[in-house]
Amino acid sequence: MAEALLRVAAARKLREAPKLTAPAALYEEFCARFPYEETDDQKVAIDAVIDDLAAGKPMDRLVCGDVGFGKTEVALRAAFVATLNGKQVAVVVPTTLLARQHFRTFSDRFRGFPVQVAQASRLVSSAELGKTKAGIRDGSVGIVVGTHALLGRSVAFKDLGLVVVDEEQHFGVAHKERLKELRTEVHVLTLTATPIPRTLQLALAGVRELSIIATPPVDRLAVRTFVTPFDALIVREALLREKYRGGQAFYVCPRIEDIAGAKEFLQTHVPEVRVAVAHGQLAARELENIMAAYYEGQYDVLLSTSIIESGLDIPTANTLVVHRADRFGLAQLYQLRGRVGRSKTRAYAIFTVPAEKQVTPQAERRLKVLQALDNLGAGFELASHDLDIRGAGNLLGEEQSGHIREVGYELYQEMLAEAVAGLQAGIEAPAPDKWSPQIAVGTPVMIPEDYVPDLAVRLGLYRRLADLENTAEIDAAAAELVDRFGALPDEVKTLLEVVAIKALCRRAHVERIEAGPKGALVAFRDNVFPDPDGLIAWINDKRSAARVRPDQKVVLLRDWQKIEDRLRGAKSVLESLVGLAEQAKAA
Repeated sequence: MAEALLRVAAARKLREAPKLTAPAALYEEFCARFPYEETDDQKVAIDAVIDDLAAGKPMDRLVCGDVGFGKTEVALRAAFVATLNGKQVAVVVPTTLLARQHFRTFSDRFRGFPVQVAQASRLVSSAELGKTKAGIRDGSVGIVVGTHALLGRSVAFKDLGLVVVDEEQHFGVAHKERLKELRTEVHVLTLTATPIPRTLQLALAGVRELSIIATPPVDRLAVRTFVTPFDALIVREALLREKYRGGQAFYVCPRIEDIAGAKEFLQTHVPEVRVAVAHGQLAARELENIMAAYYEGQYDVLLSTSIIESGLDIPTANTLVVHRADRFGLAQLYQLRGRVGRSKTRAYAIFTVPAEKQVTPQAERRLKVLQALDNLGAGFELASHDLDIRGAGNLLGEEQSGHIREVGYELYQEMLAEAVAGLQAGIEAPAPDKWSPQIAVGTPVMIPEDYVPDLAVRLGLYRRLADLENTAEIDAAAAELVDRFGALPDEVKTLLEVVAIKALCRRAHVERIEAGPKGALVAFRDNVFPDPDGLIAWINDKRSAARVRPDQKVVLLRDWQKIEDRLRGAKSVLESLVGLAEQAKAA
């Protein structure tokens, strides 16, 4: 993962990108369709994005703006500039509901311009999705709005120029890097109200460009926030007050299994309100119909899971009740609160916690931060608190939160410079035989800090150990470690065993092996083994102790309670597989 991250970043640093500019008259006409007055921050962010597109380098800009502060408008204008230059635009969002909303917004704003806008999510029929994919391939679709479906290998763009990632905190690192891999010269615009710690750290450290929209739209009022033990009377009063002032409300539960109880509670205690239920496991058409009816005001309360947290814009909804708020993350709660108060009406958010149970200290801290930050434009401040509470994640790995102690910005920059130099020298990819198998044995596999205190030396040792190929080399490395640093601790002994297993994995064509108390799971590289018939015979010999799963992985049932048993057992299994694989190659 680290290597892939660095390679993408390095390739983007070296690449030229097409300079995208829009004819002034057409651009002004498009901007005039925006029904509101731009705030100063919004203007600055839009100008920065337009300048990035015209600069000739791949853009990687994070626009951090509070919920309802006009980030979508920044994306619309960037998309307009890209499509007028004949480029395609992919707008990637985390939920089907947000895809539906953005599709409507983009379709409305681009009406009358020669740009086809399409949608790719499960709310679209498979026939229509097939047409959209064909349109993306032949270039007739200019803008496509979709969920993770857009990241699939089956989606091929003819000339992708801009990727917009909305609500980026919902995507994993691998997803976001896959977006950049689509084309290394593609422009990337990321929108979020509450950037995850890793993204914020990258932006603050200067690895990514950052624009902040902190000015609220005119006449916007802050949402009144209350954290309270659950009380049926308070919930009833809040929902009825909203109904009688002509508005709508959200009632949000943390899990789908909580919805039935919540619905029963509402029918018993607030029979006056009309309740609709929405969650991610509903059939696509049913979910579409419920949301359309709620948009049109046929229901007073939408009882849902956190599926509504991403970017939904319903100006008439101005009361939010969150059930078991202690079970949500800080950014989630903040996003949920952002679903109300999107018009000029005062909105209320009630976060309930169990009356009889103690909440965890971290949950209490999250809720305190949220109650304190009820001013407009607090998203960036909240993300900074999140960075504080959870730590900044791993710049070179998949974790999006956690405290960076080892890999800091300087080391990242150093490795980036190395990767850039490698690419400039024409060193493209690691040798095919150096692919890295994954091994999990349920125990720490590392060189402890108190054994080798110097970080640079530790990293160097890891790198050397990863290249060892046979028992003689591993024994020599172990002898050198004893000589330089003293007797081997248990973690290092395990590490050396794992290095030996890794070398066997490469020879046996095994991509991953997971060894646990009840046996092992073996996955082959590209689901292929050099001698399939020999493998089947070997599995049959084991009788009930081994079987092949439908996904082509082999399960071996063993009693390996101790770590030593797992390491010894995994080694023995792999040695048998190496024998089969090498026999097949020799034949």
